[in-house]
This record gives sequence, C-alpha cells and structure tokens, in this order.
Amino acid sequence: MTLPVEKWAENVRAGDVRAVSRAITAIENHQPEAEELLRLLFPHTGQAYLTGVTGAPGTGKSTLVDRLAAYHRKKKEEVGVIAVDPTSPYSGGAILGDRIRMQGHAGDAGTFIRSMATRDSSEGSLARQRKWRCSWMRRGRSMC
Repeated sequence: MTLPVEKWAENVRAGDVRAVSRAITAIENHQPEAEELLRLLFPHTGQAYLTGVTGAPGTGKSTLVDRLAAYHRKKKEEVGVIAVDPTSPYSGGAILGDRIRMQGHAGDAGTFIRSMATRDSSEGSLARQRKWRCSWMRRGRSMC
C-alpha cells in the first residue's frame, strides 16, 4: 500500500526515520513523487545549521564529523550526517568507511547517518544533497 504524499510529508515532519529514509531514496532516484514531497517539505525548512566537511583522503574528515556529532548530541541536539562516498571505478560500489568510523552513533535515535554514493550522476552529488537537506532540515536538526 502506497502512502499519499501529503501523509508521507507529515510523517517526515513528525520525525519518522523510515519516512525520512524513504524520502531521501525517492529524491536520489528521481521518483515521480519526490518533487511533490519536496514542494510540501520546503516551507518547513531552514531550522538547522549546516556544516560541510571536505578534504583529501586520510585528513580526518570522519573523525571531525564524529566529534562534532558527539558535541551536539551531548547538548541534546539532534544530528543528521550525509556521508558522500566516492564510487569505486572497479567495483561500482561505494566506500562506506565514514559510516564504519561513526558506529558509536549508530544506536543513537538522535543521530541520523546516511551514506550517498556519487554515482557519476549528471545532476551531481551537490544537487542531490541540496534536495536531501530539504527533507532533513525540516526536522529542525542541529547539524547536518
């Protein structure tokens, strides 16, 4: 049974992790209902702080994000992490090291971690992240 988009958006706004996860997947995969979902969520965005971390491999990006997440969680603020993983030119899969390094937050209901592969999309990962943030920021998270 498919949920109406209005109810789905309501569930995202209520903080239903499954609804948020489904929304991210719909946005990433350009599913037909994604645009309507974004239209319904967009007016409720703008309550979260965004922090972008980038750099060369091995420079401590995951460690920094892990510590930032721990800092905000200690203050009882909720955190969302988008870990953008490079797609392997050999296997076609994504390297999910960030997620492994942040396992300490895995059981924490106040921390949401989502890995995204770059997928060589013509849209680019930045545009997908922008749309994804729309679904996450609606929840008013402290850090994304």
